[in-house]
Amino acid sequence: MPLSKRAYGTGIDVRLNRKHQRTLEAIFSPRVPATLQWRRIEALFMALGATKKERGGSIVTFKLKDEDALFHRPHPQKEAKRYHVRKAKEFLEQVGITP
Repeated sequence: MPLSKRAYGTGIDVRLNRKHQRTLEAIFSPRVPATLQWRRIEALFMALGATKKERGGSIVTFKLKDEDALFHRPHPQKEAKRYHVRKAKEFLEQVGITP
């Protein structure tokens, strides 16, 4: 069941389901996970209200609260590389979102 929560002091109302909450916790865990699927990170960004702009190849840009973050999707594997997870954490911190 989705939970309606205020996005951690950002003033944005979002609906985070259990999977989104677990993804957020994994991103902010002390040990950077190596098995976190990239699509879960994308789904979390979208649930938080980010807009996504597809670029050429595997490049995607997310915009949330006037902050932009550019990522290269991992391929051919599904799992995000550790540097993707670290960059996702930095992006979320920039917009004031923490677990």
